[in-house]
Amino acid sequence: MTYDQSEFDIRCEWGEMAVEVLAPVSDAVIIVDIMSFSTAVTIAVARGAVVFPYRWKDNSRVEYAKTKGAVLAGPRGKAQYSLSPLSLMALPIGARIVLPSPNGSTLSLSTGEIPTFAGCLRNAKTVARAAQARGPRISVIACGERWHDDQSLRPAYEDLLGAGAIISFLEGRRSPEADGALAVYEKSKSDIFHMLTWCSSGRELIEMGFGEDIQSIAALNCEDVAPILRQGAYVEAEQHFEEGPGKSGLI
Repeated sequence: MTYDQSEFDIRCEWGEMAVEVLAPVSDAVIIVDIMSFSTAVTIAVARGAVVFPYRWKDNSRVEYAKTKGAVLAGPRGKAQYSLSPLSLMALPIGARIVLPSPNGSTLSLSTGEIPTFAGCLRNAKTVARAAQARGPRISVIACGERWHDDQSLRPAYEDLLGAGAIISFLEGRRSPEADGALAVYEKSKSDIFHMLTWCSSGRELIEMGFGEDIQSIAALNCEDVAPILRQGAYVEAEQHFEEGPGKSGLI
């Protein structure tokens, strides 16, 4: 297919349609939604948590959390745990949590049987190496955001930056799209925090009163963890979990 970048080892593209096109010709997919789904997943999994992604507007999420024996993350500022990275730093070790989001969760659940990782700035180096252990053909998917119609994709600077950071640790022939993401990261890496505070999504977080999250989002390579999607949940790449309510033991 014209748009699958299959001539290259390292690919980069935007949104849900990118998963549909690139995943079938990839050895692994890395989902990048740094403000804040993939950052939240990385922080939670680093604490030994099992993270169940869920589509944001499906009202069945409450019952779904019950069937998984998991706590349900809620809106920022209205629930103990949310997509706010700072809230998840207080997550109990080994917790189970359902993490709804309109972008990162949706794309995570669209990759089929292809090994799927959650990547962000915090784990860029580790997730790149874990994905490449699955094979040379890696697709880095920048999720982006939604415009106010809840449908149209808004390409987001922060996800392009995060994708570029991960790509900088991947070996192989890069597509022009991957090279473009890498160039954004190389241009920005000396001042990541301030660039994130000034981009549109960062300004939105600040206006919402969650500007403190940006420090956690901007921390580069501070986590040695590679969350991988298994049986509908993100766990550390070397771990598995038991299914069902009340099951939190790794197997």
